[in-house]
Amino acid sequence: MDFYLLFQFLEDLQNNNHKEWMDANRKQYQTIRNSFVQWLDDLDSKLAGIDPNYFPTPGKKGINRINNNLLFHPNKPVYKDHFGAGLDQRTKQGDFYVHIGISECLLAGGYWKPDNKILNSIREAIDYNGEELVKIINKKSFKRTFGGMLPDEDKLKKAPKGYTVDHEHIDLLRHRTFAVIHPLTKKDILSDDFMDKVIEVYKEMLPFRRYFNEAVTV
Repeated sequence: MDFYLLFQFLEDLQNNNHKEWMDANRKQYQTIRNSFVQWLDDLDSKLAGIDPNYFPTPGKKGINRINNNLLFHPNKPVYKDHFGAGLDQRTKQGDFYVHIGISECLLAGGYWKPDNKILNSIREAIDYNGEELVKIINKKSFKRTFGGMLPDEDKLKKAPKGYTVDHEHIDLLRHRTFAVIHPLTKKDILSDDFMDKVIEVYKEMLPFRRYFNEAVTV
């Protein structure tokens, strides 16, 4: 995968963010998209080899559309400024997300503002065994990789229904988003060992993702 060409295409697209330009350059887009899908297939195979619980997700299934959804967000540009994909994509569970773009590059995983049913399952898991989650997010290598769990702007100010304010894990129970992000630089992505770096981050994120995925399937 030539990520330099991917970045160059995205820069050109953002300078010409309209359907006419995309139609004129669709062959180039398809070539880059297909190369990224092949790279995702390679990553998918490697992750399946190191994680016995990995859910195989071909690149074509994992990759997101480059078109913005203008029906719900009419003020957004026609096309996104990134290529994104979710791997280990089991139904109704949090995937492992790869995001490579002009303004931001990152690896992420977890649950962003899940519906009430999933949120209640997560809170039940924290109530039952919050010590395990605390152990995961306080691990030195976890903090070094992710800096901790994402701050939650929608975090409840009071205790959620059914829990007391003096609960041992009340701070975690107030969250509505349970996710982590590992930022990437363009230099990271263009390096020869980028695939190895992604795998290292996947391994570090795995206990965190497993904790929540098990919570929503119990």
